[in-house]
Amino acid sequence: MAETAAPQAVEPAMPKLSAADFRVYNSMAEHMNYFHNNFRATWKILYAACSSGKRPSNMSLRQFISTAEQFCHHLTVHHTIEEQHIFPVLATKMPAFRKELELLTQHKQIHQGLDKFEAYLEKCRSGEQDLRMDELKALMDSFGDVLWQHLDDEVKQLGADNMWKYWTKDEMRRMPM
Repeated sequence: MAETAAPQAVEPAMPKLSAADFRVYNSMAEHMNYFHNNFRATWKILYAACSSGKRPSNMSLRQFISTAEQFCHHLTVHHTIEEQHIFPVLATKMPAFRKELELLTQHKQIHQGLDKFEAYLEKCRSGEQDLRMDELKALMDSFGDVLWQHLDDEVKQLGADNMWKYWTKDEMRRMPM
């Protein structure tokens, strides 16, 4: 006797939204992508320097280390705000933002590498250790893939094509972002 597959849940198709409604439903994705693009830009500067073995010509060693430390600080603050103020609201209706699921797991994976990256930078800034671009690159490689995936995943979850499934326009306008 042939076994039949369980029926697949069919995702509803996104309704045709007016331009104004699309902006309402896509507002969180746009706002988040603004921050994520800043993280991407800083990462690219740092990673290019590590890959080439030399920092940008317009940056002193102190400025380079400061830029990397600011990246760490800003990403930590960004994730803290998300976890304390944004994700709990989203999690009430959106499974992807619940503690045990992927987006928060990605935060934990990112911070395992980010914490080591930041500790290394502190040693370099204090003079306890010389900055070695190959070591810094290895630290970045330890969390880079999950960071970049996370930056994309989060924006996708917050996009209009997903948000309309869970929220009304009025609820979107009241979101804490």
